[in-house]
Amino acid sequence: MQIKSEGLVFRTTKYGDDGLIVDVLTCASGMVSFMVKRSRSPRAAVRHTLFQPLTCVELTWDCRKAGVLQKPTSARCVQGFIDLHAHPYKASMALFLSEFLHYAVRVETPPGLLYDYLVGSLTWLDAAPDQFSNFHLVFLLRLARFLGFSPNLDTFAPGRCFDLRAGVFVDGRPDHPDFVPPSDAARLPLLMRMNYGTMRLFRFTGEERNRTLTYINAYYRQHLPSFPELKSLDVLRQVFR
Repeated sequence: MQIKSEGLVFRTTKYGDDGLIVDVLTCASGMVSFMVKRSRSPRAAVRHTLFQPLTCVELTWDCRKAGVLQKPTSARCVQGFIDLHAHPYKASMALFLSEFLHYAVRVETPPGLLYDYLVGSLTWLDAAPDQFSNFHLVFLLRLARFLGFSPNLDTFAPGRCFDLRAGVFVDGRPDHPDFVPPSDAARLPLLMRMNYGTMRLFRFTGEERNRTLTYINAYYRQHLPSFPELKSLDVLRQVFR
């Protein structure tokens, strides 16, 4: 069966001397891993240079059995991001987000609204001239809604801690170390209610922003057991400190 679908590239890994394994979130089939040969001809039906992380592509492939690397028969770029990979701050953010998404998103069915959210968010970031330093925080908290473990804002009250394990605000410190203290927990409802257009109105210091990112990362690690330490996390902290 032949499948044709748009997709968002999450990760590209070198395989052997002339191969790449490319992980793509496709509209038709969810997460799919492809084997792509390095192409030397500009007329090749599948050019490996298309598969830069966080690039939108349209792929055609003959579906093979589950667990086998798929081989695309054609590929083209459908959404050319310009600033996302060229701007130094945006490029650092894109590096982090591509690694984050690779481990956080594991859907095996058509992703529906999730795909539109991801592409729409990246399109906004690509076009933003400035004031996008809170983008990754808002993006990740909203992403949790699609993955089924959004923080419960109904339990918020000033002075409460946020329990990272339970995903709720609580009075007093939990009997475990995985929580956000009240001063930092108070920022979570603000971020959850922001959108990309309004987040510029909220000013955080670099230290506050990095602490919040650390807590969000810890929250994902609580709810996704296989979620690892991210190599790009420290890079992003340095850029936005």
